[in-house]
Amino acid sequence: MPEEQLQDKNFYIGICMAGAVSAGAYTAGVMDYLLEALTEWEKRKKEGAPNTPKHNVVIPTLGGASAGGMTAIITACALNNPISPITEPPKNLADEKKENKLYHTWVDQLQKEMFPLLLDTNDMEKESIVSLLNSSFIDKLADASLQVDKKSLTPLPSFISPNLKIFATLTNLEGFSYNVAFKTFGNNSDKYYMAIHNDYACFKMNSNTEVEDGWMDLDFRNDINVDVAKQAAMATGAFPVGLKTRRLKRKSAHVNKIIWDNDTRGINPVSGEDCDTLNVDGGVINNEPFDKVRDILTEITGEKKDDYQNEKTFRSTVLMVDPFPSKRPKKFDYDQKLFHVIGLTLNAMLEQMRAKPEQLSSALDTKCPGQFLIAPTRRRRNFDGVEQDVGGDQAIACGSLSGFGGFIEKEFRVHDYFLGRFNCEMFLRNYFTVSAAAVETNPIFREGYNDIDKEQFKGENGTYQIIPIFTPNPEPGYFPIPTFKNGTNWPILNEEKIEGFRKDIKKRVQALIMNALKLKWYNKIFVWIGAKVVLNRTLTNAAISTIKKSLHNHQLMPLNKEKIKEINEEGN
Repeated sequence: MPEEQLQDKNFYIGICMAGAVSAGAYTAGVMDYLLEALTEWEKRKKEGAPNTPKHNVVIPTLGGASAGGMTAIITACALNNPISPITEPPKNLADEKKENKLYHTWVDQLQKEMFPLLLDTNDMEKESIVSLLNSSFIDKLADASLQVDKKSLTPLPSFISPNLKIFATLTNLEGFSYNVAFKTFGNNSDKYYMAIHNDYACFKMNSNTEVEDGWMDLDFRNDINVDVAKQAAMATGAFPVGLKTRRLKRKSAHVNKIIWDNDTRGINPVSGEDCDTLNVDGGVINNEPFDKVRDILTEITGEKKDDYQNEKTFRSTVLMVDPFPSKRPKKFDYDQKLFHVIGLTLNAMLEQMRAKPEQLSSALDTKCPGQFLIAPTRRRRNFDGVEQDVGGDQAIACGSLSGFGGFIEKEFRVHDYFLGRFNCEMFLRNYFTVSAAAVETNPIFREGYNDIDKEQFKGENGTYQIIPIFTPNPEPGYFPIPTFKNGTNWPILNEEKIEGFRKDIKKRVQALIMNALKLKWYNKIFVWIGAKVVLNRTLTNAAISTIKKSLHNHQLMPLNKEKIKEINEEGN
C-alpha cells in the first residue's frame, strides 16, 4: 500500500496458541516474556528515552485451542492488573509466585504434587464415570485464575487493542445440523442433513455489540460473561476420555453470528434463546487455529495475501506458540492387522479434521513474513552422555504422556516455563525480524527506525527486531534455566517417585472398574474380589509401566536395559 494511503500506522500481531495439556507452562512462559518486552518498550516510548524505535505494535487478538485457548483467556484476565514478569525462579522451586497469574496457574497450580488430584476417586462417589482422570481440580483452577484484583486495576497497555478479541476452539459433540437441498421426485420432503462439529467461543473485551458481530462482551472488571469465559476455558481443554466433557451455554443470537460459521448458520440458525453445547478439547478438530487469527488480522488491515506475504508491505503477522509442533511423518507401516488399522484410521480422521487446505499455500511458503512460530528448542545431554540439540516435545519436560507428564512433577512445569521465556527472548532478538531492505521500504518500520541507531536492535543475518529488546545481547552460553534437584538444568526423576503413585493408581483403577459395572451388591462382591486379585493389579502395572516408559523416552527417567524389557512386558 502506498505510504500516502497508510492511515493506520500500527503493526498488528495476532497470537495463536496451540494445544499443549500441562505444557501450557511453556506457552505461559512465552507470553510472560513477550508481555515483559512490550511493557519495557511502551515505558521507554512514554518517557521519551533516547534511541527507542517509534513504531507501534498492537495485539488485536489472542486465540487458541485446549491449553492455548485457556492461556488466551487467562492472559486477557491478567491484563487488567499490573504485569509482574517472573524473571527468575524462586530459591525453593516448590514456592509459589502468586503475583503472576500465568505462572501461578500453569506452574504452581493447586499444589506441588498434582498427580494425586487426578487420581482421587471423589468424582465417582455421587455420579457415574465421566473421565479416566479426576477433572475437579480444573474447576478450582479456573475459579482462581479468572478473577481480577479490583483494588489494583490498571488500564490496558497501549500494545493491547482496547477491544481485544479472544477465542478458543471447541469440539461440539452434538454439532450444528444443516441440510443440503437436493431436488428429487414425488412428494419426498426429506432433506440431506449433516452436522458441523467445529465450534468457537468468541469474546471481545469492553464491547457491547455481541449480537451484531458474533463476539460476546467480556469484562472482567464488571463480571460480564466471566462465567461463560470460564466454562469455555474448561471446555476447550477437555481432553477426550481423559478429562471430563464440558457444557457451554451461550446466547443463540451470538452463536448464529460467529464469522467462521456463516455458511451453515446463516441458512440453518440455532433456534431458541440459548444454545447449550457439550464439548471436548478444541484441539481435536482445530489444534492450531492460525487461519482464524489471520482472518481477524485481515479484517483489521484489509491486507490481501500478496500484502502480508511481502515484508515490504506487510502490516500484520500471526505469531504461533506451539509446544508440540508437528513432525515429519515416519515411514508408513502397511500392517493390515485390525488394531493397527484402527489406530491408523483414528489418526487419519484426526489429521483430516485439522487440515486447512485453504491456507496451505501460505503455510508452505517459508519466506512468508505473515506468520512466525515459537516452539521449544534447547541443548541437553542424553542418558548415553551425548549432548544434542532437541526440539518440540523432546525439549520440554511436560512432553511425556502426550502432555500429561507435567502433572507428575512441578520441576517439569518450572523448566518449561523458563524455557518458554528463554525461547521467546531468543526468538524476539534474532528471528522475529525484518530485513534491512524492509526497514527502508516498509512505511511502518521506516518511520519506526528513523533517526535510530539500529545496530542495537540487529538480529541474525543483518535483520532488525520487530519488537525491540533493550537488554544487552547475552554472553555465549547464556541459558537462564534453573538447576534442579539432580544438579543439572534438565529435571530427572527416579523410579521411586512413580512407585509412590502406585497406591493411588490402584484405587482409581478399582473405582473405575466398580463404577463401570452396574450390579447388585452381592454380584459386586465377586467382581470386587476378581478385580482386586487380577484385573486391578494388571491394569495398575500397565499404567505404571506406561508412565515409566514415556518418562524414559523423554530422557526424564534413566532405566537400564533389563528394566526397559520388564516394563515393556508389563505394558503389553
